Amino acid sequence: MRSVLCYGDSNTHGQIPGKGPLERYGPAERWPGILRAQLGPDWYVIEEGLSGRTTVHDDPIEGAHKNGRTYLRPCLQSHATLDLVIIMLGTNDLKIRFNKPPSEVAMGIGCLVYDIKELAPGPGGTTPEIMIVAPPPMQDDVKEWKSIFAGAPEKSRLLALEFEVLADSLELHFFDAGSVVSCSEADGFHIDAEAHRLLGIALARAVDAIGWSRST
Repeated sequence: MRSVLCYGDSNTHGQIPGKGPLERYGPAERWPGILRAQLGPDWYVIEEGLSGRTTVHDDPIEGAHKNGRTYLRPCLQSHATLDLVIIMLGTNDLKIRFNKPPSEVAMGIGCLVYDIKELAPGPGGTTPEIMIVAPPPMQDDVKEWKSIFAGAPEKSRLLALEFEVLADSLELHFFDAGSVVSCSEADGFHIDAEAHRLLGIALARAVDAIGWSRST
């Protein structure tokens, strides 16, 4: 059996658009659950989504535990061995409190990739396959979040290019979530149940396309 870690923020956690962080879609509705169903019984899909998670930043308001780099190492070790790590982060890095351009958000992703390679939690102490997923761009109207995400919608439209350049330079797999789904107009930055379904199906195809050997 192969294993895949889905490491992300509220759009991996399954937060319902327009609702609070504790209101989420069910396991079978979230994109990792759809991925699990599509890949079949030969795959073990691990969900690690946290609302507000950043790539590498301690959040001065929500807490240091929102730093995706801090939690990644124990997460990798607790779930090893891993054949594939899928990372979909970056939206929260665009909050005005961090004031980061898209290029530095990509650098944050690069730090996570470095840690994965250094820890090597793949079979036999190897580096697992890594897939970088650019989150779908935000809507222009992010409702009551507009002060927190001031300037973020425009920046979010540049993440896919920055992430693709990073993936190419590091020889990683890349997928642009914005090519198949859009954020809900309910709040402007979360995806709805149908988008979870479409994203899970698309990512399953991307995972299959990696070209796995017959050995397990």
